[in-house]
Amino acid sequence: MSLRPFRADHVGSLLRPKRLKDAREQFQQGILSKNALTEIENEEIIKVINKQLEVGLHSITDGEFRRSWWHFDFLEHLYGVEGYVPQDGLQFEGVETRKYNVKITDKVAYNPHHPHFEHFIFLRDQLDGRAEAKVAIPSPNQLFHPNILNEQIYPSIDDFVNDIAYAYHETLQHFYDLGARYIQIDDVYWAGLTDGTQKVRGRKRTEEEKAFARQLAYQVINKAVDGLPSDLLLTTHICRGNYQSTWAISGGYNAIAPFLFKEHIQGFFLEYDDERSGDFEPLQHFPSDGAYAVLGLITSKNGQLEDKEQIKARIKEAQRYIPLDHICLSPQCGFASTEEGNHLTEEQQWQKLAYVVELAEEIFGTSK
Repeated sequence: MSLRPFRADHVGSLLRPKRLKDAREQFQQGILSKNALTEIENEEIIKVINKQLEVGLHSITDGEFRRSWWHFDFLEHLYGVEGYVPQDGLQFEGVETRKYNVKITDKVAYNPHHPHFEHFIFLRDQLDGRAEAKVAIPSPNQLFHPNILNEQIYPSIDDFVNDIAYAYHETLQHFYDLGARYIQIDDVYWAGLTDGTQKVRGRKRTEEEKAFARQLAYQVINKAVDGLPSDLLLTTHICRGNYQSTWAISGGYNAIAPFLFKEHIQGFFLEYDDERSGDFEPLQHFPSDGAYAVLGLITSKNGQLEDKEQIKARIKEAQRYIPLDHICLSPQCGFASTEEGNHLTEEQQWQKLAYVVELAEEIFGTSK
């Protein structure tokens, strides 16, 4: 593939079929064995691979069908990070999530036996070159939320940065060695550093803390990705929270754009599906070195199809800051960042994704 996101792309998580949800619940209850659950996961992933190909997508994921959460399932399998059940869930707009989180219990390190490697191998083998296998993992920045930092283990923030960056660098390299050429780094952390309101992760940060964190956030990413093979496509998705069609954070990109766009990656998936995202003016800071902006103008939070002419008009507006040949289109987020999923049907989900492909072909002349 060329080293860029596809003109019609997507964030990656997909609604879990009822059969898969039922199997996971039976596994939790001890009714279904791990092997039986894996077999059902395999069968449903094969179906969802073929469905993505059918609607015309060129980047194909496993729908995150083996995960309960978009981030915790990955993070807790790094050495030094453990999952646990806290007293409260995360606070979204009018909704509290299931109670779960991660914490630092030891020095953070790369895990060569991380289960997500096997997950990728299955996706790679099932695709067998028919399209690009896309890996989506949470950003290393997710471990810098205030209630995850453990100052007893890491009294020095520099040591914390170095260990996490190295763990991620080795993880990304391992994915590459297994054949991955397209990796997306999902990042809610940046959204909490805007001028808007953050409604998750405990107390609100002071403006001074935000200013320091903005500097650190892009440096962590660059430490993790610098030196990786030049034919590895790295993108990031900046999310404002996505739990059962609700959101966690509001605020435009103004405060973070001068720092976010210093990341050494090739593509930025940016949420632009409603007024919470602000306007396109922050794109004036977008890198001029060949990076691509993947505009999330199609919402994944409901099943209604957007007005085609309005989408085209918004892309023209974005062209004030980024040339058309460096713009792509996608939904603003995944359809099921957690196994609960957003409030729309699977049929509506596939209509949305087919619509992204249709729009891309009309706007760019290609969906690829």
